[in-house]
Amino acid sequence: MNKIISILIVGTLILVSCGNKNDKADAYGNFEAVETIISSQTTGIILKCNINEGDILQTGDTAYIIDTIALILQQQQVLSQKNAVSSKFSGIIAQIDVLNQQKEVLIKEQKRILNLLKDSAATQKQSDDINGKLNILNTQIQQVKTQNQSLFEELKVFDAQTKSILNLIQKSTIINPFNGTVLVKYSEQYEIAAPGKALYKIADISEIILRAYISGTQSGEIEIGQTVEVFIDASEDEYKKYQGTISWVSDKAEFTPKIIQTKEERINLVYAVKIKVKNDGSIKIGMPGEVRF
Repeated sequence: MNKIISILIVGTLILVSCGNKNDKADAYGNFEAVETIISSQTTGIILKCNINEGDILQTGDTAYIIDTIALILQQQQVLSQKNAVSSKFSGIIAQIDVLNQQKEVLIKEQKRILNLLKDSAATQKQSDDINGKLNILNTQIQQVKTQNQSLFEELKVFDAQTKSILNLIQKSTIINPFNGTVLVKYSEQYEIAAPGKALYKIADISEIILRAYISGTQSGEIEIGQTVEVFIDASEDEYKKYQGTISWVSDKAEFTPKIIQTKEERINLVYAVKIKVKNDGSIKIGMPGEVRF
């Protein structure tokens, strides 16, 4: 009988030491996570939706597929315009080749007249005429080359448009950017997606943050990187303990949020702190927590 009583006393002492709700915490707060809203960057009907709220997604998973028919038609239109300009481009190149051939003939004629002029076998008027023809031809070549340059710039515009459309086609497949849990699903299959329209909200809750509040006197007792004990309710009479690390301390005082403690305590100025905690799945966003330094 004495042995049974001794075991019960030891068990009671262990239970009290592991999570006694009479132990007063140094700070109180609620758990939060870095939440990211993934939005569409293109317009179209949502052809496929591969996610549901609560799903755990990995980096690179396909979340949504948006229709790309309109983009493909736009791409074909740009390619047709580019081909039309390219045909003009080829014609201008041929035109320049013809003018250059004419220029070579005039240069030979110019040299012949200059030689004749030295021997007084040609007149100055003949020399002036051939020089005038060469000047006119050079002007024509330069004008054609200017047209060629404008077409070349136009082709570059079409190339940029094609790249932009290809980029939008790629972005019509929504790839999940990081490991996390789907918190909210905003868009369903067959709905219309549009640039900026939210599709889903995701957060990595494998490491969660307790945003707690401390007094001005406590702020001098803690530092970033410090290891602390974090507690959540395990049952009506017990706490579940975690190890946490202080990652941020506010440098500005604020009034205690309404969700914290009593009305009298809410009028006090406090400092917010963030404590990172490895989550085993028991901690949920918005859940209250306590911390002991």
